[in-house]
This record gives sequence, C-alpha cells and structure tokens, in this order.
Amino acid sequence: MPSPRRAAPRLGIALLAVLCTTSTATAPRETVAAQPLPVPPAATPPMGWNSWNTFGCDIDEAKIRGVADAMVRSGMRDAGYRYVVVDDCWYEPERDAAGNLRADRARFPGGMAALGDHLHARGLLFGLYMSPNVETCAQRTGAYPGLTGSGDREVRDARTFASWGVDYLKYDWCRGAGSPRTQRAAFTAMRDALAATGRRIVYSINPNSNFPGAPGESESWCGVAHLSRTTEDIQPVWSTGHRNEHPMGVRDIIEVHSGVSGRPEPGCWNDPDMLEVGVHDVNGYAGLTPQEQRTHLSMWAMFAAPLIAGNDPRTTTEPVLDLLTDPGILAIDQDPLGTAATRKTGGDHQVWVKPLHDGTAVALYNRGDAPARISTDLAEIGLSAGDHRVRDLRDGRITETTDRITADVPAHGTALLRLDQ
Repeated sequence: MPSPRRAAPRLGIALLAVLCTTSTATAPRETVAAQPLPVPPAATPPMGWNSWNTFGCDIDEAKIRGVADAMVRSGMRDAGYRYVVVDDCWYEPERDAAGNLRADRARFPGGMAALGDHLHARGLLFGLYMSPNVETCAQRTGAYPGLTGSGDREVRDARTFASWGVDYLKYDWCRGAGSPRTQRAAFTAMRDALAATGRRIVYSINPNSNFPGAPGESESWCGVAHLSRTTEDIQPVWSTGHRNEHPMGVRDIIEVHSGVSGRPEPGCWNDPDMLEVGVHDVNGYAGLTPQEQRTHLSMWAMFAAPLIAGNDPRTTTEPVLDLLTDPGILAIDQDPLGTAATRKTGGDHQVWVKPLHDGTAVALYNRGDAPARISTDLAEIGLSAGDHRVRDLRDGRITETTDRITADVPAHGTALLRLDQ
C-alpha cells in the first residue's frame, strides 16, 4: 500500500537514456531531461500531514476539511505543518471523456480546486497523490477500482494539478516491474511536466514501493525530486525485523538511515516515510509508546527528514500535540544547514551527531529493551575540548561540560541534546 534540504545543491545529475515505450501497460516512457527542479519549494524539509496512515482509502471532503481546520486550531500549522496531502483514493475510477483526472464526485463533491482554495484560505498548502503507472497502489491491490495512473499522461496531469492549486505531489511507484533506469525515466517525466506548468510544486517520489532491491536506499535521486523515499512503508510499531521490506517499524528505518546520511541538502531530502506519532490501532498494530514516539520524531529530525504527520488532528491528545510541535526538536529538523546526522557508535546504545548552523545536535539513542546510561566524549563527536553548554531537549535542563556528555535513556528512548558553539 502507499506510504504515504551549505554548499550549492548538487542538483545537476545526468539521467541515463533508456529505451522508450508507448504502452501504458509497461514501464512509462523516457522523456528528455529538463532542468532539475529548483530548490526554493523545499529549502528545508517539508512539514505537513497526510491522510494515509490513519484513514487509508476512507477519505472524503468533509474529513480533509475538518483535519485542516483542526491543524489551524491545534497549532500544528503555526508550528510548521503546512502541507495537507490527500493520499490515494481521491479520484474517480475513470477519467473524463478528454482523458483528464477528476475528483471522486461522491467523496469530493466540491472538487479538488475548491478543496485547494479551502486549504489556501487557512494558510495551508495542498498536496495530492498519484502514481507513474497505469494503477495507483490502491488500484493495484484491489482496494479501489479503475486504472487512472499518470503513466504517459504526465503533461496532462501536471497541468490539471497546477490548475487545482496543488503545491505538493506524492508520486508512488507501486509496481513490481521495471528497473531503476525505467523508474528514473518515469519520475523524470513528471518532474519535467511539473516544471513546465510554472507552478512551485514540491515533488516527492517513492521508488521503493512494491519494487525489489530498495532503489530509494541504494541510489541518490537528487535532481529528480525534492524528496525521495529511502525505505518501504512504515507502520505504528517499534520493529518488524525487516531490512527494507514491507512493513517496517521505527527501529528498522533508523538502521537503514545509518547508510544514507551523506545525501541530504537543501532541495534534496531523504524521506524515511511519514510520522506514526499519535497513530494507533491501524493494520493490527496498537501503536508506539510515548518513548518510541519521541525517538521517532527526534531521529527523523536528526535525519533532516520531511515531517509529514499521520495522526488525526481532530482527536489528537495534548501529549501528542506537544511532541509534534516541540520547538526544540523541530528546530533541529528545520536547521538551514540542511545536513543529516551520522552514526558514531552502533549496537544497542548509539550516538548520532548532526552539525547545525549554530551548534551541534547529539542523539543518544537506546534501541535496546532495557534502560541504559549512554555517554560519549567531545572528541568522538568531532568537537574540541573546552566549555560547552548542553541543553537536554527532553526537559530543557542545561549543563556545562568540558569533556563528556552522558544521559540516562529509557528502553527505546532517545536523549536529544543541543550543544552550543
């Protein structure tokens, strides 16, 4: 099922030429590469909300409008969660007589342009889901009827999205066939079509979805999209024991990200999938504990990851809202330097370090099942000896150190620390 930014950006990546095809039943055709997408729409990791993790296919206009209004009331919007992304199952199973996509008239009777207007009027931004193949994920699994994917219709669909005021496109491979080369051609075709509209649209791709070999982990997609998925789909669970196979838990995804930390930069972000903070009783999973939820958000911030919430803002509890809107954690994610953390020590008691424009973030991460005292010295995290001010973002406590930092960390927990320059 669907899963759902220093130096000048390395966006000028050459795309390999592949054989063209005109059949929508096979891999989409290659197009000539245009200039890579510009940085400004995603100069920092996008923040927002997506319908899939809580609602799946069970979406409609009233539900999305209600979520948007709750994001404003709750403070999520003002904390930075701006994109409201309507995932799979929003469209009519058949295109209109001219071949255009259209909103499901029963679920979204006002249409998508009106929904976009509703979001924009509230200071929010509008996101939609689509696939580069003939079927979306829900269509592929039989959860939703039709054959309405964008394969070979990229220009038409990009113009439609722009005319509706779309600000973000989630583009999900969701097909077991093809190769990374044909994937790159298909994703590039939509990249070029979006650029040709002249509208600033954040472009999010998932090359892993139902595809063998995890190309989102093994390959860089900088220059093709603003953000690209590195893993298979997340679920609200600590661990499934999978190594980039569906489904995955928080611990599993953190392990994958120890190998992809060198890629992120403004306009090109690793996407470890959407947030499961506040998501419960979905697909047979009870949900994450409070400590696991804090680790989830803290480590995504260390990764400079997009923060796309998956909870139901209409009913979310105060503790969940307090975590999602924690200004210290969000500042680490949104730091303008745009770097991702690197892992300095492995095992159950890990030390991760992320350079910031005005300091250093350190995560003492306990992936084990028992509480632990985790410690590191300044040299290990690349800092010189001397006085350093350390703030523990869990409780705001400030200490001074000249050599070591130490924290008591509960099982599955993370001590997120900020060291001033």
